[in-house]
Amino acid sequence: MAERQGLDANGEHMKIEIFGSGCSKCRELEKRAKEAAKKAGLKAEVTHVFDMNEIIERGIISVPALAVDGKIVISGKLPELSELIQILKK
Repeated sequence: MAERQGLDANGEHMKIEIFGSGCSKCRELEKRAKEAAKKAGLKAEVTHVFDMNEIIERGIISVPALAVDGKIVISGKLPELSELIQILKK
């Protein structure tokens, strides 16, 4: 199954987006997301969105937030590494 390998249907890398102003929790979520993808053996592109207008346009009310392939899966909390691994493997 392509999703399990961190690739979409077109064979592209999984896209992980971190949303937040750059506070310590947002930076930590970015660090954990990168580590989770690596530990799960996933090929992922991780980006950090700092623009508050874009964050609001995406419907995010509280940060840090995380999206996988465009879908917001975490908002307003800093999950443990093990939880992130499980989310990315879905």
